[in-house]
Amino acid sequence: MVDLVSSLAQLEILCKQLYETTETGVRLQAEKALVEFTNSPDCLSKCQLLLERGSSSYSQLLAATCLSKLVSRTSNPLPLEHRIDIRNYVLNYLATRPKLAEFVTQALIQLYSRITKLGWFDCQKDDYVFRNVIADVTRFLQDSVEHCIIGVTILSQLTNEINQADTSHPLTKHRKIASSFRDSSLFDIFTLSCNLLKQASGKNLNLNDESQHGLLMQLLKLSHNCLNYDFIGTSTDESSDDLCTVQIPTSWRSAFLDSSTLQLFFDLYHSIPPSLSPLVLSCLVQIASVRRSLFNNAERAKFLSHLVDGVKRILENPQSLSDPNNYHEFCRLLARLKSNYQLGELVKVENYPEVIRLIANFTVTSLQFAPNSVHYLLSLWQRLAASVPYVKATEPHLDGLEDPLDDAGLVQQQLDQLSTIGRCEYEKTCALLVQLFDQSAQTYQELLQSTNSSTIDITVQEGRLTWLVYIIGAVIGGRVSFASTDEQDAMDGELVCRVLQLMNLTDSRLAQAGNERLELAMLSFFEQFRKIYIGDQVQKSSKLYRRLSEVLGLNDETMVLSVFIGKIITNLKYWGQCEPITSKTLHSVRKLVKLSAVQFMLNNHTSEHFSFLGVNNQSNLSDMRCRTTFYTALGRLLMVDLGEDEDQFEQFMLPLTAAFEAVAQMFSTNTFNEQEAKRTLVGLVRDLRGIAFAFNAKTSFMMLFDWIYPAYMPILQRAIELWYHVPACTTPVLKLMAELVHNRSQRLQFDVSSPNGILLFRETSKMITTYGNRILTIGEVPKDQVYSVKLKGVSVCFSMLKAVLSGNYVNFGVFRLYGDDALDNALQTFIKLLLSIPHSDLLDYPKLSQSFYSLLEVLTQDHMNFIASLEPHVVMYILSSISEGLTALDTMVCTGCCSSLDHIVTYLFKQLSRSTKKRPAAMATDDRFLHIMQQHPEMIQQMLSTVLNIIIFEDCRNQWSMSRPLLGLILLNEKYFADLRNSIVNSQPPEKQQAMHLCFENLMEGIERNLLTKNRDRFTQNLSVFRREVNDSMKNSSYGVNSNDMMS
Repeated sequence: MVDLVSSLAQLEILCKQLYETTETGVRLQAEKALVEFTNSPDCLSKCQLLLERGSSSYSQLLAATCLSKLVSRTSNPLPLEHRIDIRNYVLNYLATRPKLAEFVTQALIQLYSRITKLGWFDCQKDDYVFRNVIADVTRFLQDSVEHCIIGVTILSQLTNEINQADTSHPLTKHRKIASSFRDSSLFDIFTLSCNLLKQASGKNLNLNDESQHGLLMQLLKLSHNCLNYDFIGTSTDESSDDLCTVQIPTSWRSAFLDSSTLQLFFDLYHSIPPSLSPLVLSCLVQIASVRRSLFNNAERAKFLSHLVDGVKRILENPQSLSDPNNYHEFCRLLARLKSNYQLGELVKVENYPEVIRLIANFTVTSLQFAPNSVHYLLSLWQRLAASVPYVKATEPHLDGLEDPLDDAGLVQQQLDQLSTIGRCEYEKTCALLVQLFDQSAQTYQELLQSTNSSTIDITVQEGRLTWLVYIIGAVIGGRVSFASTDEQDAMDGELVCRVLQLMNLTDSRLAQAGNERLELAMLSFFEQFRKIYIGDQVQKSSKLYRRLSEVLGLNDETMVLSVFIGKIITNLKYWGQCEPITSKTLHSVRKLVKLSAVQFMLNNHTSEHFSFLGVNNQSNLSDMRCRTTFYTALGRLLMVDLGEDEDQFEQFMLPLTAAFEAVAQMFSTNTFNEQEAKRTLVGLVRDLRGIAFAFNAKTSFMMLFDWIYPAYMPILQRAIELWYHVPACTTPVLKLMAELVHNRSQRLQFDVSSPNGILLFRETSKMITTYGNRILTIGEVPKDQVYSVKLKGVSVCFSMLKAVLSGNYVNFGVFRLYGDDALDNALQTFIKLLLSIPHSDLLDYPKLSQSFYSLLEVLTQDHMNFIASLEPHVVMYILSSISEGLTALDTMVCTGCCSSLDHIVTYLFKQLSRSTKKRPAAMATDDRFLHIMQQHPEMIQQMLSTVLNIIIFEDCRNQWSMSRPLLGLILLNEKYFADLRNSIVNSQPPEKQQAMHLCFENLMEGIERNLLTKNRDRFTQNLSVFRREVNDSMKNSSYGVNSNDMMS
């Protein structure tokens, strides 16, 4: 007996070590010992003793989790009698101890759920012994509120457990259990939850009472788990939330035909606090999504009417929607209105005009509220708009016909479904498509040959053919899902022949007219065909190619690819001004390089062959964006076989060389056509940026570098001097330079005897200085134009400077050593540009934020002496920008600020350490920086309080990054930190103050007064434990600390 008691005591000590210690070694030892205990033969009996006699919650938790593992194991499972005994014991244990620690109760309920699920089909004397779940919890529901909470939680957890597949057991067994539970118990549980909710709502519950609040929350979770059940085993993906349909069984019809169920949840929403109402709305989202076929037309109209009335009532009383969770769930509810009901049904609801007006107003006022939720509102409007053409014109909603083909997302959704459906009974599908296509194609040809055809008739036939081409592409793409036969491949051949013949017809007319939607459908078809029928895995004897050979003379995939490339060239020639077609056409395919058509493109990329490369027919300088895409594609194709062939490179660059020479010629005269020069230059730098982006290998990039430097760099500098105030010109030039200095894939590795790294930085510095000094002279810019006119260019300069400073191909020490002012000029220009930007703008424009803070991170890491030499007002500006960036929503910005702050704090700490050692070599700049910090201690103190505030009170997504500067901040401000700690401790309820004080003691336990890596890592570990313990302490506190008061 003594041995038993001592072994239980030892187990309790191990549990405490596992869950409480911060010593990694001790915790690992405890974990190892407890794993051995779990696998020991007497584990079952000792678990029961731990539950009976254990003095700590941790030992009870260990017993519950060990028992869960025992009942779950697939090898050597526990006998049925033992599992029945454990189930009964757990129920009695919960009934007699309703006030266990929450995590122990949860673990025991999990154990009951696991036993019930895995034993669902186990019989004893013809009785399914684990199926009497409602009877099991009835005694809980008839007792105190605490007992009721346990009973409801048991049902909720059990529903959740049975709904989730378990990787250690076969999926077929899971579905069998889930289906049986659905048919025998789930509706009774849902009915019980609704009845209990009705009782609770009728009793005027005191929701300030923690237990009554908890009961209502568990009841709502139970209802939601019932409605969220995977009724038909589809394992719905939550990422496709807006398309979800709840497949309620027919046996549940009575609950949804009775309007009181729907009314119950809408009434609850208006009567309970915002902390619980998101759960009510989640239930309503599911109820609004019940499958359409559950109702007949009249029943559905009645149900929808009640639903819309409830939504109208929420919109008319929107007070609770100020809670972000309520807002998010309500947006989901609105989206379900259209995803599960047709617009034709919605417009017939009595209050529809009023409701649609309320939703429109709600949308307008909400667009700036929560971007994660606005998606659902936009989805609702997108679906409403897409449905407008299908509603009869007598309805008040119709504004005018829209073509559903304009909605690419909707088209793609429908095609994704058709691709699978179409391959079932493919012979019939194919025959129907052939018949419809032949009819439309014949009518189309007749209309084109007729002299008196109306444009509308031609457009209608083109629309029909567009849909058919899309569908043919989709069903060919669907081949991947099925074991296809030769006969099906031959059928695919029939369809492909028809699309290619149509393509020949439409291409022959492009000089006179073309249809954009039909061209986009062709490109979609090509993409599907390429995925299925082009590649090494395709048998070359496929009957598809046999059919193509018979009809069109295309014997293999190479010949088909030639047709595709011919189409690419045709599109670029005739559709150069149509961005959707041009961008979809410019997808490079590596297999295409050997084709003569690709070689044609590589040798003839001029405006003569591709109109969008011209300079005289552009309506706007910003319309040239597709040129970068085009040259990125060409650059990648060129690189496949380029190797070290400089002659091939020079040949490829001839059109660009000619363009540069033309611009140089213009610049050499005092009078030149400025518009032509601008267009030529902008097109040229966009082309070059595409090539520079594609050339990510050292050999090819060095060819480009030697081509452009030094011959053509002065032209770029001259353009910046002339047109600094025209962002449509300067931004492409600056972006090209930023790309050229970006050491992507280590492509900028110059030979040891080459000065090119330094020379490239000089050019970069010159461009930044030229642009920066001139852009600062343009004076006041209207707020709505400030980004496009000034900040965008400044942002690109910051990115450029960051890329060159962190590229690792320049030794920056040589500039000062040899009296070269290139580095100082670039950095001083950065400071001038920075000081011209208000703090608010730094965070208002995401691209500017990211480029600035990533540059600042590099400067504080490698050029801290420069930062330290700055004037006090500049230092304060930079520190203020870091302070504001710490609270930015963009994690990348926040992390960059933490890193910058860490470098600054580390530098300060080192300087202070040196000054105390009285070393004579301290530089004047070091002393000045220290002096600035001592003059303005409030800045560093404020950042200390900000970081601590985020870690304690907010959802800190980058805790590790936050921890790195925090130690330095504490060591630099020990007295302020002590005051801050006392303020936080004193703001707690008296009974919590000792625990909070202990949290802070543990935070600094074992921390030395240095910033060595080992000491930092120890502090980071302590901080993780500190955050968890403080959060636990404050969750249980009724005071609710006001972080703003505390940190001020």
